[in-house]
Amino acid sequence: MARTRKGDKVDGWLILDKPAGLSSAGAVAAVKRLFNAAKAGHAGTLDPLATGVLPIALGEATKTVSFVQDGEKAYRFTVRWGEARDTDDAEGAVTARSDIRPEEGAIRAALPAFVGEIEQRPPAYSALKQEGQPAYARARAGEVVELALRRVRIDRFDLESRPDTDHAVFVVECGKGTYIRSLARDLAVALGTVGYVADLRRLKVGRFTEDTAISLENLGPLGHSPARFSHLRPVETALDDIPALAMTEADSLRLRQGQAVQVRRAAHEQGSEPPRIALATAQGRPVALVQVEPDAEYLLVRPQRVLNLEKKGVPDVD
Repeated sequence: MARTRKGDKVDGWLILDKPAGLSSAGAVAAVKRLFNAAKAGHAGTLDPLATGVLPIALGEATKTVSFVQDGEKAYRFTVRWGEARDTDDAEGAVTARSDIRPEEGAIRAALPAFVGEIEQRPPAYSALKQEGQPAYARARAGEVVELALRRVRIDRFDLESRPDTDHAVFVVECGKGTYIRSLARDLAVALGTVGYVADLRRLKVGRFTEDTAISLENLGPLGHSPARFSHLRPVETALDDIPALAMTEADSLRLRQGQAVQVRRAAHEQGSEPPRIALATAQGRPVALVQVEPDAEYLLVRPQRVLNLEKKGVPDVD
């Protein structure tokens, strides 16, 4: 007997402006409930104290999460000088103090060393696993946690303002896997003091930015209505940077059934290098994310993630 699906078939991306105090999992649960969606996930965790852009995938959009997670991130954050905390943010216990408050010139001079490919040690209070357990669980149990260094990419690191001697506000653009808490901690040490992240806001994840995000406060009053669904973006929005590969209806049907198809290359395409990953489409409608294996005259197209978008992403509402 087939299992009954709980919730509606809702497909698309909702760009949430996450409030402080709510976990990413809690935000996903709230959006899933508001849309009565059968399936939901998110692209890139935000700590509970952080605010800002949290892309939430509903339905078939969950199959495209990795393409959003791999996109560039941007953050604005405040460093509080003179205190170190075990979580590297305002939630933790104080572990060290310093009377040193760096001058603006020293701060600006230190930033270039943190731009480019750098190594950083993730915070002990993070979800990364160590010996099969999340690091934060081991740290909360009183264990000494020291995670391995990892390479990350920082594209931009600017001092935006200095409200007072105890605080400095920065803007960072970075690649996947960067910990802003580690960046703040390491910058403070490089400046001969200690520090932690007092405030953090994510401004951008891939092509999703804060100016198009909606808060739960504004989303909730819309009710189960067309107005709420107008804030959903199509599944393929996450795939705008992926090359499209047009297919016939017959070939698209085979892809939907999990079968590979062979496509003849046009004369002008022979000898050129096709994309390895593409979005197969039929009559402009997304069909599947596919792997492309070329030879001289043909492309072997293998389905990787089939997108079941025949039905409307927005269910009927009264």
